[in-house]
Amino acid sequence: MQIILLRHGKVNGPPISILSAENFSEWVYAYDNNELDSSSKPTEDARHIVTNANAVVCSDLPRSIESAKILGVEDINLCHSLFNEAGLPVAKWKYPKLSVRIWVIIFRIIWLFGYSKNSESFTETKVRASKASAKLIEIAEEHQSVVFIGHGIFNHFVAKELKKQGWIGPRSSSKKHWNYSIYKL
Repeated sequence: MQIILLRHGKVNGPPISILSAENFSEWVYAYDNNELDSSSKPTEDARHIVTNANAVVCSDLPRSIESAKILGVEDINLCHSLFNEAGLPVAKWKYPKLSVRIWVIIFRIIWLFGYSKNSESFTETKVRASKASAKLIEIAEEHQSVVFIGHGIFNHFVAKELKKQGWIGPRSSSKKHWNYSIYKL
């Protein structure tokens, strides 16, 4: 059996700009709902791995579903919010104004330390990743191979859960767009 964790294509996100934390939450919403960048193309390896899988799972975020379509998937076996990316917390701070990239780093770090305002907590994400990995294992038992077209942070958590349960593969999943990591049992 094998489970393949593949990261979605690059999002045609809103412009990287300088903004307040309050405006950053709007930026995150726009990113979550944008389409993929048309210049972001999957590798032939990614196409091959998806074509040869017996099942495909996606989150219900547009970038995951659109990536499956670009990879030629006609039937997604399961598309569910259980598999969504780990959310970023938000704040209503008007100052300071920083780059989006800096806000992503700040909010991800403080999320790791317990700040989760208007977001799922670090602990809740780990629990959800455990449930998601159990569901992927269930699908792999039925179909022998499954590709999960997921997200950078959440794929990392799922990979850790798979490793805990004896699956063999990389210590962490790839964080590059269209890259994948294979876990076998």
